[in-house]
Amino acid sequence: MQQKSKLFLQALKYSIPHLGKCMQKEHLNHCNFADRYYHRIKLKKYHLTKCLQNKPSISELARNIPSRNFSCKNFLSSKQENEKPLSENMDAFEKVRAKLETQPQEEYEIINAEIKHGGFVYYQEGCCLVRSKDEEADNDNYEVLFNLEELKLEQPFIDCIRVAPDEKYVAAKIRTEDSEASTCIVVKLSDQPVMEASFPNVSSFEWVKDEEDEDVLFYTFQRNLRCHDVYRATFGDNKRNERFYTEKDPSFFVFLYLTKDSRFLTMNIMSKTTSEVWLIDGLSPWDPPVLIQKRIHGVLYYVEHRDDELYILTNVGEPTEFKLMRTAADTPAIMNWDLFFTMKRNTKVVDLDMFKDHCVLFLKHSNLLYVNVIGLADDSVRSLKLPPWACGFIIDTNSDPKNCPFQLCSPIRPPKYYTYKFAEGKLFEETGHEDPITKTSRVLRMEAKSKDGKLVPMTVFHKTDSEDLQRKPLLVQVYGAYGMDLKMNFRPEKRVLVDDGWILAYCHVRGGGELGLQWHADGRLTKKLNGLADLEACIKTLHDQGFSQPSLTALTAFSAGGVLVGALCNSSPELLRAVTLEAPFLDVLNTMMDTTLPLTLEELEEWGNPSSDENHKNYIKRYCPCQNIKPQHYPSIHITAYENDERVPLKGIVNYTEKLKEAIAEHAKDSGEGYQVPNIILDIQPGGNHVIEDSHKKITAQIKFLYEELGLDSTSVFDNLKKYLKF
Repeated sequence: MQQKSKLFLQALKYSIPHLGKCMQKEHLNHCNFADRYYHRIKLKKYHLTKCLQNKPSISELARNIPSRNFSCKNFLSSKQENEKPLSENMDAFEKVRAKLETQPQEEYEIINAEIKHGGFVYYQEGCCLVRSKDEEADNDNYEVLFNLEELKLEQPFIDCIRVAPDEKYVAAKIRTEDSEASTCIVVKLSDQPVMEASFPNVSSFEWVKDEEDEDVLFYTFQRNLRCHDVYRATFGDNKRNERFYTEKDPSFFVFLYLTKDSRFLTMNIMSKTTSEVWLIDGLSPWDPPVLIQKRIHGVLYYVEHRDDELYILTNVGEPTEFKLMRTAADTPAIMNWDLFFTMKRNTKVVDLDMFKDHCVLFLKHSNLLYVNVIGLADDSVRSLKLPPWACGFIIDTNSDPKNCPFQLCSPIRPPKYYTYKFAEGKLFEETGHEDPITKTSRVLRMEAKSKDGKLVPMTVFHKTDSEDLQRKPLLVQVYGAYGMDLKMNFRPEKRVLVDDGWILAYCHVRGGGELGLQWHADGRLTKKLNGLADLEACIKTLHDQGFSQPSLTALTAFSAGGVLVGALCNSSPELLRAVTLEAPFLDVLNTMMDTTLPLTLEELEEWGNPSSDENHKNYIKRYCPCQNIKPQHYPSIHITAYENDERVPLKGIVNYTEKLKEAIAEHAKDSGEGYQVPNIILDIQPGGNHVIEDSHKKITAQIKFLYEELGLDSTSVFDNLKKYLKF
């Protein structure tokens, strides 16, 4: 049987095409789809020159990607935009590159889009889709199934893989770093594998087998970031490709998910606050689908299957947080749902996985991670509190009914494997290499009191031996939208900053999802200012408790997180020295009034409808970064934007930058000689992607900017950074 992942919620969550306000691949808000495959991170020892085979060095990478950098460092007398040569951002790397390339380095290799089926592992090796025997997956003994270069794309990579049930076909979704467009290829597996078909702009896709043992591929077609059409296709002698379903409501999108036991293919029709699920029989896929429950505004639900029963994670009823219900598969309507398990208050359901005799819930409660193991035979519950350093789950592919493996990670610590063994009723930790960061760093769980008395959780990292934390640089990160958690996956650059003495603070403000559905509801629509108040309270609390000071504080965000950052720069700029933003959403009002943009209609439930609701319009005006710029002192700001970004239009970012420059210039005229003008840099990258999380050029430019603006010595930081980045 094809191994299934447990990405029950994540398979749906990462498909949500937010207005760039990503995540967050996850690339929502998700820029990277995480559906059935997982990312493995291995610790490897080798020479850096081996890493550079068939890949450019960092300096070559920088030279080959043109960009436009705009600065207003010295624009007091005019509005001239002074262009900085790209090579200036790479000076520190150039100085150490020759030395580093001849030295052995310890690196973390990230392996993407891997799936196991039968006795094989399918994955990407170089520019090829390959497979190898499971026991040989880490060796160089593999079979090439398809060369991605045949698609004539610039630096293509495999984003997702699905194998047909009887292993006659494999389908893979191919993307490039500079575009969200994708191509799904279908390869026929034989002695001489051959590409059978290709489909453009595919979002989700799954295989099922019909009554005549014919493989059927269901897939969703995405047009202008909207995913409304479902198709089904067959191959070989009986080729066909037909549209199966079209969603008429522009505020909804469609995503496919195959239950872990492959019994049903679920067609999930979702908006930001409402869902509807149809069941496609995995044994009779040509039969009409069965509706579980017609959409009810405000009701979300997701479905798994086991032993002729549906397990439904839903927010129906009071309180309006997620709870687990179940019903017989032949009586799926809502009146038949029986309450099975409820969550504690302030709990976020991260994921769910079904096993033969157990249901496993991956939870975040009061900013700490838990695993709840529910025995389906006796309804027993075992709750496991996970190590306090852990900030996120990585759910691994697995079909072993005896074990539940997963990984834990944090922004400064690579993932570590854990396995819950049902027979022993115990959680086993991976042994072997122990990351030194566990002894050299500290993680703190803190709270800040917002204006209305609400306690806002924070996660703080710093070196254990740091003295006088008030004199250390502080980097604050925030998101606060769509009910999505702040991304806290492992990032090499964050590890390097902590090693270099920085304090990292993650502010889990309202609008995000860290404390459940209500936490999101309290920070959207006409409560968006709650998130701004939370962010301000977090930074002030950090300063009051001796973590850094305003002159050494930087704030960073991407996508929708730019709303709160831009708003804070307008309302309380004295709290910050520098800001870095990537693809930031800064012109909320004009974007939400433009219904010709791909995702405006889908975003109305998050931001409101300023075109038809005067209250929404006036409220957005109160916090919209672009609407509230005024002549005053601002922190220095570095913005990375993408030329053809469909989620956050470049026009809004450029308008914001120009208005900001004008306001700074006006303020500078009245400030007299000696006034230090903030540096405003707009770095426009080519391509149509939204957020490129692993861009070495972007990472380098942002770190160089932070060190320069805070007046820090960057002698060692780039040397350390290159240990962790694979080029």
